[in-house]
Amino acid sequence: MRQIVLDTETTGLEAHRGHRLIEIGCVELVQRRRTGREFHTYLNPERAIDEGARAVTGISDEELLDKPLFRDVAAEFLQFIDGAEVIAHNATFDVGFINAELARIDAGTLADRVQVLDTLALAREKFPGQRNSLDALCKRLDVDNSHRGLHGALLDANLLVDVYLALTSGQGQLGFDAEADAVETQVLATTLEIRSRPRVLRAAAAELEAHEARLTVLDKKAGGACLWRQVAAG
Repeated sequence: MRQIVLDTETTGLEAHRGHRLIEIGCVELVQRRRTGREFHTYLNPERAIDEGARAVTGISDEELLDKPLFRDVAAEFLQFIDGAEVIAHNATFDVGFINAELARIDAGTLADRVQVLDTLALAREKFPGQRNSLDALCKRLDVDNSHRGLHGALLDANLLVDVYLALTSGQGQLGFDAEADAVETQVLATTLEIRSRPRVLRAAAAELEAHEARLTVLDKKAGGACLWRQVAAG
């Protein structure tokens, strides 16, 4: 299975009020393993960044003036994710912003191209009633996020890879790999040959005396109901 772990940064929190994407980061997985392929770009949002977003990302308006518009990278981005399962944390947020950008260039929606998996929903199911932010999950699942001073789309996508794999650990053992292991085990079992008899070590006389003494103590404490002696007598 091909999966794309995705994160975005934006000028603000509400796409329907005209806020725009300023960064997209994607990491490709195949069969739950990193392939080394990534997609990353900063974007000129053609508007100012809210103060709160600047504080979280550390990105200024001036830094984005020479960056491409979304329409300039849309084809490359869509080609990278096309046909994959997209994994995002609080996916409704990221998908909403990407769909708003796609609508501006009349390019349909993400649902036309990919399936989406929300790790926030997975986390809430696994850890109900607990904080399930990316930072909280990193701490809970022992994912090192000590280098995350500010939010960044590619940085957070890479952290989310580790969080997702930890959240879904065990799934990778199902399917083809398990079948191959079973076949290998069967082959080993049919070819195993015992070439010598196992060595039997018998208790020495002193060990037998110590054993009987211990049973006597147990028998007294149990009021004559020592199970070991009952079984031996039977």
